[in-house]
Amino acid sequence: MATELLSPLLPQRRRRRLALAVAAAAPLLALLLLVVVYSRSPLTTVSSPERVDLTLVADAREKGAVCLDGTPAGYHLRRGSGSGAHNWLIYLEGGGWCNTVQSCSGRKTNRFGSSEFMRAVKFSGILSNDHLENPDFYDWNIVVVRYCDGASFSGDAEGEDLAGNKLFFRGLRIWETVVDELMGKGMDTAKQALLTGCSAGSLAALLHCDDFSGRFPHEVSVKCLSDAGFFIDVKDLSGERSMKSFINGVIKLQNVREVLPKDCLQNKDPTECFFASELIKSIRTPTFILNSDYDSWQIQNVLAPNGSYPGQAWSSCKANIRNCSSTQIDVLHGFKNKLVSELKVAEDNKNWGLFIDSCFTHCQTPFNISWHSPISPRLGDKTIAEAVGDWYFGRRQDVNYIDCKYPCNPTCSSRLPTT
Repeated sequence: MATELLSPLLPQRRRRRLALAVAAAAPLLALLLLVVVYSRSPLTTVSSPERVDLTLVADAREKGAVCLDGTPAGYHLRRGSGSGAHNWLIYLEGGGWCNTVQSCSGRKTNRFGSSEFMRAVKFSGILSNDHLENPDFYDWNIVVVRYCDGASFSGDAEGEDLAGNKLFFRGLRIWETVVDELMGKGMDTAKQALLTGCSAGSLAALLHCDDFSGRFPHEVSVKCLSDAGFFIDVKDLSGERSMKSFINGVIKLQNVREVLPKDCLQNKDPTECFFASELIKSIRTPTFILNSDYDSWQIQNVLAPNGSYPGQAWSSCKANIRNCSSTQIDVLHGFKNKLVSELKVAEDNKNWGLFIDSCFTHCQTPFNISWHSPISPRLGDKTIAEAVGDWYFGRRQDVNYIDCKYPCNPTCSSRLPTT
């Protein structure tokens, strides 16, 4: 059985695959429709995503590169071919965080805390080997690094669960060991490299971006792509900073400090330095920020973590933005404005890129439907894949797209991933 890269923060929910629309009125009409779609839109093929087996890190226990339960960390490697044989894309899996002994212990019984539960992964979207679905990176060496530490590959500590069994907070060692192992498998001769990830894995890509870039000679083109990792420190609807409080627990429990920017730590506490708005001030490597400014997970878990608040019920709204009242939409516009304002540093950097759409979604690179398909979100008439490719390969200057307010964008499909 293969595992799909599902929503990283509610990992058990399955994603529906894009269904092909069939025009059955008449053969000629159907043929005409196909010609139009194929000539004007990127294609979605009917081929099944490739399944890539798990590789356990060599000598993981000796190196401390272990999951929460002490089992070896792992990754999935698909070798590149042709012109992409010397190019590498590293994708860090997401899956939320754990900030207490109890929540981290719970992860030991699933794939987010133990490699015992990891299976083959289906590679789609930015991971796909189909050039129609993934025009710029399909033939690269592509690696998915599995997430089993609960702190965005950044902690380094040990603890005990309530039963007295060890808990291993070794995300930083997993990161370092996997990169070292990949260097020994040919990444040391890379001509081009891209570090990316989704959600908590996307935040990890920001945390490790400069370290990753520093492992290659100066002439190698190394860049980073953050997908749905721009979590913001904002008050929830009850007036509490619940997200900041949660992250503070992660920082303290898992000893997350070494990966944080030193210049940030001189002026701010570690919890503040864990947020993307502070991280991007220190990153020197060219980076692309992909995010929804109505990020579905953040609306559900950061802005409105509870179902109801005085004078307003939010359960229906946060489940589907189409259910929101005009008053609630105004609140969401305020969230958008806050997120966009914190992106100013990236927007002003000529080597960086932005694709900030107004779709109610979370994580868009690992799914064909949102990465590059006939119904993908578009900004400036570009799919996400096209915008990222233009930025990475320098085909276009100033790849900075920031969408208008919801519901202005007709390319935001109801079939996009949410949580």
